[in-house]
This record gives sequence, structure tokens and C-alpha cells, in this order.
Amino acid sequence: MNPAALLTRLVGTASVSGTEGPIADLVQDLIAAEGFEVHRSANNLWFSIGAKAGNESGARLLLNSHLDTVPPCAGWEGDPFTPAWHGPRLQGLGANDAKGCVAAILLAAFELAKQPLAGEVVVALTAEEETGGQGIATILDQLGPLDGAVVGEPTGLRVCAAQRGMLLLKCTARGQSGHVANAQMLGAENAIHKAARDISRVAAMSFPTHPLLGSQSAQVTQVQGGLRRNQVPDACEFFIDLRTSPEQDHEALVAEFQRQLESEVIAHSKRYLPKGTDANHPIVRAALLAAGKAGPVGSGTTSDWAFLGGIPAVKVGPGDTFRSHAPNEYLTLPELEAGAAFYAKVATDFFRLQAPR
Repeated sequence: MNPAALLTRLVGTASVSGTEGPIADLVQDLIAAEGFEVHRSANNLWFSIGAKAGNESGARLLLNSHLDTVPPCAGWEGDPFTPAWHGPRLQGLGANDAKGCVAAILLAAFELAKQPLAGEVVVALTAEEETGGQGIATILDQLGPLDGAVVGEPTGLRVCAAQRGMLLLKCTARGQSGHVANAQMLGAENAIHKAARDISRVAAMSFPTHPLLGSQSAQVTQVQGGLRRNQVPDACEFFIDLRTSPEQDHEALVAEFQRQLESEVIAHSKRYLPKGTDANHPIVRAALLAAGKAGPVGSGTTSDWAFLGGIPAVKVGPGDTFRSHAPNEYLTLPELEAGAAFYAKVATDFFRLQAPR
């Protein structure tokens, strides 16, 4: 299959998250045309190559990426839904995040199918990654036991062995309402003042530095309070966004914030769990060999890795994370070809390094 033609077809099929039907149809037909049995649930697709499921001695490796994109932002030169080649560079919505990874995984799978494998490769191309991980999370139990996973995201083929999670906290400061002219005599407690004290506490918090992910800080991202300019506010709400490290437990963090703040603290979202895989695990070693890298790195962005449970995984793919969600997103043909070569090699290296079950 021609790499440039495949990427062009994928990018030319609009798939803003929640509307992946047409691209799922396209990819399903492409896979079936190569002779594979394709499984589908909603707009999530998967198929396998190599050793058959149930072979107790064969390792099973998941190659996963997502079919959906974010909506186009402002600033595009030309139609973001129309792929345009500029020399070796294909510009179009999703070219970098993550249809380049999808194309590279498909190309690798079709090549791997032509050779004997010491294990089974399960390819899962899923929906709704950009809007909450409702793709891979809905089919994971149908994929069977997995010994390792590679999540396709644009990393420049750097091997990410750690990924930050996301903890969103909703905090509500409570006060006592009253006329501002009488506030001092009434002893009315100003909820915005209470929230301000807590926001200062949040800004001063420190957290352990992670060897791959570095330092982190909690960020207050929204504040809302008060009804009228002449009324002491009785409530002020603010949100905290903390990008967590693998050694941090979300439930314990919620309890710690509540201990330190005057405001009421509840977890608004804690689904995106932080992830990390030991550098000595076969999936990390295989990925480093396949990518020709000396050591792993960390990733500050989330991905479907957050929903893979305890499966040892890495995040690797062609492209550049800084092109994602930006105008004039693109991928180059050499990046695509290098990505396909990586995904093919990581499978064979993993099967060689993984101990038999």
C-alpha cells in the first residue's frame, strides 16, 4: 500500500471526535481488503496478525492509535479538511495527531503479516480519544490478555515511558451574604476572600519531581463568585488542574487538598490516570531498540494509555506533539515511513525480548 496515498485518504476523511463513522468505514474496508477479519464496535476497529489467540506460549502486543481529531482552530491556510501536499509535507487536520500514527500502524501491520511472528499483534484503531477516551475503554475487555502496548501519538519517535495524568478539582468557598455597607458590623464572611486565601495556598504548593516528567504545579484555571457589586458574596467556586505523576494517587491527592484548603474540595475529573513503565520492561527496551534511542522520556500530554489499566506500555509515534491542535498541522512522508518501520520493528523486538507465558 502506498504510504502517501494512504495518509492522503485518511486526512481527507473528516473525523472530528464524535463523527468518526466515515473514517471507520474507510479503514474497515482497507483492512478487509488486505484479507484480515475486522472486528468493530461502534466506530472502534481491531484485528490481529501472527500467532492465534489462545496460544499460551506467544506474547500479545497491542498497537493502538485514534481515528478522531479535534475541530479545526483559527489560522489555517486553506481548508483544514482538504489534504494538501507541499513537497514531502502533507498539511491537513489530523495529519499529525494522529492519522500519521494510524497510517504507520496499518503499513507496519500489513508488512508484519507477510512474515512469521513469535507472537500476536493486536491492532486497535479507536474513536473519541480527543473527548474522553470512550473508544479504547469500551473495547479493552474484548481484546484479550495483553503483555504490552504501544500507543501511537506524535512524539518524534521518542519513547515515552511515563505520562502525566489529569486531576481536576472543583472547590467551593462558602461565606455569609450581606450588604457591603454592613459587612463589618454583621461579621459577614466574604467567600471570595476565603477563595483568594486558598488560591494563594494552591500557588505555593510543591510536589515531588519525577525523573522523566520533571516538576509540576497545580493551576487554578477558573474562578466565579459574587452576585452583585454591593453584596458580600456567599459562595465562590474555582477549579484546580493538576497534571499528576505515576507515583501519585488521585484519591490521596483529593484528601490532601481538602486538608490544606478552607474551601470544599471534590474531584471533578480523575479518570485520566498517570502512567509509567519500568525502563527495564521488554516493551520499553524493544521500543528503544526499534527507535534507536538511548533512553526513554516523559510526556506531559494525556492519551488512551490512561485507560489501559495495568498493561505495560509506551507512547511513541511519528510527528511532533507541538503541531497537534494547531493551525496548518502536517506530517512529512519521511516521518510516516520511519513510523511504519518503527512499529514493525518494535513488534519483532518485543516478541524476542518478552519471556514466554
